[in-house]
Amino acid sequence: MHVGIIGVGLMGHGIARNVLSRGGFALSFLDHPGNQPTDEIRALGATACATPAEVAAASDVILLCVTGSPQVEAVITGKDGIATTIRAGTVVVDCSTALPESTLRMGEVIRKAGGDYIDAPMTRTAKHAHEGTLNLLAGGPAEVLERVRPVLASFTEKVDHVGPLSHGHRLKLLHNYVSIGFMTLLAEAAAQAGDAGVDPQVFVDVLAGGGGASVALDRLAPYIVSQNRDGLPFFVSNALKDIDYYRSMSEASGAQKTVADAVSAALSGAVAEGHGDAYVPELVRLFRTAPEA
Repeated sequence: MHVGIIGVGLMGHGIARNVLSRGGFALSFLDHPGNQPTDEIRALGATACATPAEVAAASDVILLCVTGSPQVEAVITGKDGIATTIRAGTVVVDCSTALPESTLRMGEVIRKAGGDYIDAPMTRTAKHAHEGTLNLLAGGPAEVLERVRPVLASFTEKVDHVGPLSHGHRLKLLHNYVSIGFMTLLAEAAAQAGDAGVDPQVFVDVLAGGGGASVALDRLAPYIVSQNRDGLPFFVSNALKDIDYYRSMSEASGAQKTVADAVSAALSGAVAEGHGDAYVPELVRLFRTAPEA
């Protein structure tokens, strides 16, 4: 199978290199200013394309790793979009974090154009993308998922079929709400501890030995203790986007979102102050009463 990828960012770059090096698939990618440097994947044989339509025309499987629903809709339905040239039987695998309602609409667009659609968002980090050990939450017809499993296996450790189309994105938003919510809460607590002069290592050890032990603590501890942010290269602006997607999903279904509103407010404050490009662990500093520059 020939694979196409649109979105060679922090996650997509790792996916692309593993599709080539571990999977041995031919790869076309959209040449875009938002990409990470593409020298490595070009050296492995990847071919640059000028438009999503050009990627689609060459591909049996198309991986989308873009920011969110507006970007997914643009590369599918826009001028020179995927839907204009997709071949019969080609499968679009949307690994982005997107709104379930948009996913259903885009699935219908692709089906009308002759292709198939799977939503398969990721639940790990850029480090796992680089290592080829991502986990995916896949929604859509089981038989379509089986057709693309060889491609997905090249960059994943686990692929769970979680239900019909849009359930992958629904579960990703639920997952990210819990994950980002935990980390935002922890960052606020760590900031207060720092303001009070609590030894950061003692703070981490006390949480780790009790009810605060968690993946959130594991991810933020390097920053709390030694200001190392690189364990979680995830922008605060993207965290806010995911939380607000969750809030939109909750509002559409009439679900309670009181805590989500508070998490959004905390992240919105950091973004409004110009820190959208900070990594999430840096919230520990940004939430201080007098954060350093």
